[in-house]
Amino acid sequence: MFTLTLIIIIMKTVFIFFTFVSFTLSTYGQKLSIAWEEFTASDFVEAVKKSEGVCIVPIGVIEKHGQHLPLGTDMYIVREISRRAAEKEYCIVYPYYFMGQNFVAAAQPGTITYSSDLLFEMLDETCREISRNGIKKIILVTMHSGNMSFLNYFCQEQMVSPRDYVVYAGHPTGNAETQKRIREMRKTTVGEHADELETSTMLAIRPDLVKMDRVANESGVNQNLSPLANMTGLRFYTQYPSHYSGDAKDANKALGEINIEGCAEELISWIKTVKTDKTMLQLQDLFFKKSLSPLETKAWETESWKVK
Repeated sequence: MFTLTLIIIIMKTVFIFFTFVSFTLSTYGQKLSIAWEEFTASDFVEAVKKSEGVCIVPIGVIEKHGQHLPLGTDMYIVREISRRAAEKEYCIVYPYYFMGQNFVAAAQPGTITYSSDLLFEMLDETCREISRNGIKKIILVTMHSGNMSFLNYFCQEQMVSPRDYVVYAGHPTGNAETQKRIREMRKTTVGEHADELETSTMLAIRPDLVKMDRVANESGVNQNLSPLANMTGLRFYTQYPSHYSGDAKDANKALGEINIEGCAEELISWIKTVKTDKTMLQLQDLFFKKSLSPLETKAWETESWKVK
């Protein structure tokens, strides 16, 4: 009787021990997320170290994409590309950010636009908060072409006052090989918005949100409403008043995957380069120092700024 009781006690002890070990390993062996919003406070500290102080801010917009794609198409696409890149070359990915420039879409249902001042101030405050949390290299990434003029200007505005972080911005499109594969697979040769390529990309990310039966509900043909279109801010509206450019009927998931992977690979190369960059912050500091007394600026001295 005593022996049986002892065996039961030993078995219970062993069970409790292995249960504890299993729980501990599953808890501490979990893969560290790349998503800012998923971290605990302690996870965030670890993520900043692991990322080498690099964070991606994927910037989209909320606007019409034909009759067949969701309003958040650009947001979904840039977030997915950022996620795939960050999982291969670790960095932190900021939560969904949709405060981008899309004034030309204001005439369409569901579009959200913000004033230029608010767009700028919100992104500036976001970058400052990211920096305050120990991240000094911030990559602004967008797949909405309308954002690039805004982001280029935003980067220029970083030169207004000193700061201890650097902002980089870009719109990944994939390398030459990716572009070649896309051209070979495409059945259409024109398109700029909600077209075959963008629709294919959404089919690879969120097929449940794509309404392929509505692709032909309106035309994506250039309407050429004014010969002066390219000289005004209404260029896209005068060409595509339905906010649909191209023909998405031949969209397919395989084409979308090629686009996503190609853009992610390009973004990976950016992350790697930014991680090793020791020059931009020093040049930025040098610029601010010299801008205080421009009359004292002399001919460029190569040795005066070299990374130490």
